[in-house]
Amino acid sequence: MKKVLFVLLAISIAVSLLGTQKLVINSYMSDPAPKKVFAELVEQFEADHPDIEVTVNTFAHEDFKTLLRTWLNSSSAPDVVTWFAGERMRYFASKGLLEPIDDIFKGGFEAYFPGAFKSACAYGDRIYFVPQSWYWWGVYYRKSIFEKLGLTIPINWYQFLNTCEKLKEAGYIPITIGTKYLWTAAGWFDYLNMRVNGLEYHLKLTNGEIEYTDKGIKKVFEYWQQLVDAGYFINNHTSYSWQDAANYLFTGDAAMYLMGQFIKDVAPESVKDDLDFFRFPVINGEIGLYEDTPIDGFMIPAKAQNKKAAKIFLEFIASKEAQEYFASNLGRLAANKDVPAPDAHAQKGLEMILASNGVMQFYDRDTNPEMATAGMNGFVEFMVYPERIDLILNNLEIERQRIFK
Repeated sequence: MKKVLFVLLAISIAVSLLGTQKLVINSYMSDPAPKKVFAELVEQFEADHPDIEVTVNTFAHEDFKTLLRTWLNSSSAPDVVTWFAGERMRYFASKGLLEPIDDIFKGGFEAYFPGAFKSACAYGDRIYFVPQSWYWWGVYYRKSIFEKLGLTIPINWYQFLNTCEKLKEAGYIPITIGTKYLWTAAGWFDYLNMRVNGLEYHLKLTNGEIEYTDKGIKKVFEYWQQLVDAGYFINNHTSYSWQDAANYLFTGDAAMYLMGQFIKDVAPESVKDDLDFFRFPVINGEIGLYEDTPIDGFMIPAKAQNKKAAKIFLEFIASKEAQEYFASNLGRLAANKDVPAPDAHAQKGLEMILASNGVMQFYDRDTNPEMATAGMNGFVEFMVYPERIDLILNNLEIERQRIFK
């Protein structure tokens, strides 16, 4: 009898092993908080799908950006990858490197997500991207420092410059930033261009339709140079990652940081309640209030080994329950339209976006990837050597003509 039971058990285990599917996910969620929450989501998925064994490979954000192109072209591509909506996704879709996923949305894409998200998740007439969360950008600041110095929230550019000067006089670094990996400077370019020239102009620029030597762009750098020349940015910012620079805000050495909501992922618990944000100041009152609202999510490589399991996982990620879990634990705004803002901080961000006149993703998500790299290198070079501005813009214009020919 024992021998029969042993044989049956062995057969059962063998059948179980044969029935197990393997799903490989490559993720850029390397910061501790999102990495932990995503791991918990994967555990929930495995509990619901015991026949699918998930392996998550986590990479540092900047390394991930470099490696993704290699993975997508590999014959042994991962089954699911994290990535960004908008042009960053469309670039790979246009190369035939992504799997269409229209079939995972029961009732269609808009049964899950706002219709406004569709264009950022599609290429042509197919959907290639599942949005998980989105967030706002703002000028994050230490409330205690502002209260100590009797500072009020600056609404316009003149008030912002005045706030920076008072902070500098009091011995604080007015604005921290880490430009080691370039993209943080793109946030400044986005906001200055949208505040000086408006959203339509900015979108035409990212589409390659406006010259980088245009007088409108030169005006953007005139405002930016006011901050550079006055010494309002942290010194040696090219040596710092965005997290390194955030530490100056957390320690109270710096007072402000133009950054996305994810800054709270890395903030110490003792500091989180002292962090707040305000809308980027108005420069031209005749220009609408436009904001950056990046969307993060998932894609399936065209060369994925297990597309069936990958689609089952993305169905799970698109669900109200999975999106609410991720958003509520990280204070993000879920892409799923049935999930409310998780806390007062997120509600404030949502209300700011709803009160805006329009939104875009982010410079390096809305323009051609080659142009984005050239542009961001130019922005950082300008912050270090503002006297080179004419040469920088001329070089960017040469790149624009080459890339968008």
